Amino acid sequence: MNDDPDFLYERVPVVYRLRDADQGYPLRALLRIVAEQAAVIERDIDGLYENWFIETCDDWVVPYLGALIGYAPLAGAHAADLPGNGCGCGCDCGGESGAPTASPLPSARREVANTIRYRRRKGTLGVLDAIAVAVGGWPAQAVEFYRRLALTQNIDFLHLQLGHVVDLRARPDWRGPAFDRRARTIDVRRVDSARTRGVDNIPEVGVFVWRLRAYTVTMSSAYCYEEEAPNCFLFSALGNDTPLHVDPAAPASTTRLPMPIGRDALVAADTVAAGASPALYGPDASLSIWTGTPAVLVDASRIVSADLTDWRYRPQPGYVALDPVLGRIVFPPGEARKQVVRVSYTYAFSADLGGGEYARTLDDPPDASAYSVGDGGEFSSIGEALAKWRTDAPVNAVIEIVDSGVYVEPISITLRAGQSLQLRAASRRRPVLRLLDWQTSAPDYFDVSGDGPSWFALDGVTVTGRGLQAGGSVSGVTIRHSTLVPGWGIACDCGPKRSSEPSIVVAGGVRCLRVERSIVGAIRVERDAVHEDPLRIVVGDSIIDALGPERVALGASDAPCADAVLEIRCSTVIGRVQAQRIDLALNTLFGGVVLACRRQTGCLRFCYVPPGSRTPRRYECQPDGVARAVGDQYLAGDLTLAERDALLKAERLRVAPEFANVRYGSPRYGRLADTCAIELRTGADDGSEMGVLHHLYEPQRAANLRQRLAEYTPAQTDAGLIFAS
Repeated sequence: MNDDPDFLYERVPVVYRLRDADQGYPLRALLRIVAEQAAVIERDIDGLYENWFIETCDDWVVPYLGALIGYAPLAGAHAADLPGNGCGCGCDCGGESGAPTASPLPSARREVANTIRYRRRKGTLGVLDAIAVAVGGWPAQAVEFYRRLALTQNIDFLHLQLGHVVDLRARPDWRGPAFDRRARTIDVRRVDSARTRGVDNIPEVGVFVWRLRAYTVTMSSAYCYEEEAPNCFLFSALGNDTPLHVDPAAPASTTRLPMPIGRDALVAADTVAAGASPALYGPDASLSIWTGTPAVLVDASRIVSADLTDWRYRPQPGYVALDPVLGRIVFPPGEARKQVVRVSYTYAFSADLGGGEYARTLDDPPDASAYSVGDGGEFSSIGEALAKWRTDAPVNAVIEIVDSGVYVEPISITLRAGQSLQLRAASRRRPVLRLLDWQTSAPDYFDVSGDGPSWFALDGVTVTGRGLQAGGSVSGVTIRHSTLVPGWGIACDCGPKRSSEPSIVVAGGVRCLRVERSIVGAIRVERDAVHEDPLRIVVGDSIIDALGPERVALGASDAPCADAVLEIRCSTVIGRVQAQRIDLALNTLFGGVVLACRRQTGCLRFCYVPPGSRTPRRYECQPDGVARAVGDQYLAGDLTLAERDALLKAERLRVAPEFANVRYGSPRYGRLADTCAIELRTGADDGSEMGVLHHLYEPQRAANLRQRLAEYTPAQTDAGLIFAS
């Protein structure tokens, strides 16, 4: 195709082009129009051939190609019917739904392209695993349950691949129920039953999916658990037990599933020498232990798998005890008293939330001065970089931590008017900032203050030991992809160390606080009455954890309502909220009573708000929805007054949030339990779940996956979706 607009004009004889030039090029203008239309026709002709193939066709052709092969599109994401003006709640919020989020649907082009390939494999277990990854985005393992049924075999024709008799002296398979080969009696219930799930029947196929994701920590300092002994260590630098998981992306890994590592799995059963399995332990595997300076890898032959629940096990000299279930390490007595211990390991969590070694988009201010800290950086500590920053006094600056180390030092930042500073981790790094008691007669905080206008951002950093205190006249403080450990710190059982202490204290004339994709503890607002404008707090896709529904997650210590205006979207709040005004709350789970002093403006949409709350106008919230349904039954005469009260109490209890775990540090922290009410698991404005994991669209992905499984399941069988994590 010729893109030159004058390719026709150049073919005109020179005599006519000379005459055309004398008259102001009218002929050239005409031929350019003709050439433009000729190019359109040429592109259309070329496109006719390209539109024969799903890889190169135009977007509008994809549905037609799908129709030719009988492709059935997935159901679209549920969109709430919002009548009237704006969101339909009658307030002045304008019906905003926040920033656009990713669609839960897989690409239609990719689905049509895979249809023929999947149909060729229809009826096989492998295609079910592939569909689970393509449609649901979850790694999966399909299991035919009839192979695990107990049956009487002919002694002359044994089927060794069928279910085995239970060995009472052997432990269950560490990989979980998907790989358990113990024989079972038949269960006549269906695996896809809407009521009680049944397994272990002849026509049943189970598709086990792993929803938790694997996240790595690379060359981080282990936590010396001196409460027990100086030779006892924890993998987590925060001082809590953390179950170790398989990293499917590790070069030495032999599985694609992010499974927890059992104690039996750590032993190298396929090798002659004792020690850890090379598929799980080593520099290219899921976990490793390094000692000394420079760091030297502890050899796999020295690793002994042990149960360190009570720390009583002591390894023999020359060996190291490791408990992958709890994430604990014990060296021989006296060996690790003076040496540095570093670890690399893999843990599991639900999403890219808080501090973690996952890819993040970094926002570089214009003409910003950069200071790098850590292994391979300019400075060895954050304090040195801050000292250089104070000396240079640039307008915009970025202090970037380039490793996943632990930094134990006091942090105090004072901004000048017009300055901005980012303290951040590099992408795919997880540094930990540990704050200790540095002052005897004053509280130790991560202190940020200064003159306005000025701005500070904390990005990708985990802070433990203390909280962050913002004061002065700073214009804005942003906490992004970071963790301010609730309760300042966590013990081995993930319980908080200082449950009454807030993670963020805002004082003085700070104008705005933003929390994005982060995990923080309670937020306390301590502002003087001299400030005319209230503090603006914007929270998105985050967890605010006050460590209990009766504790204050957002409020003031000396006033019934904090001098703050709250805007919160797609978040989970564990604790009470006491704010001057709530402009907008969307797709949010409030775990404690909500109190807004000014209720004439603002609204709450598609949220769970506990009974007894005083809020602005609500729209499609719970338990208001179930209470309205019970009221309609009573008005229709279907219920007596006593029955109405009893049913209303039961319904409010039924739709109360039920979490899989509410202790930070646990793999399922902040996740709604599978037994939680359907009104919350699908109660967001787009049919996803309320709360911080709204952006995962798990209800839509599960529904789409069930639709595809029904299409590709082997004949006369039922396929059911089973969540392994």
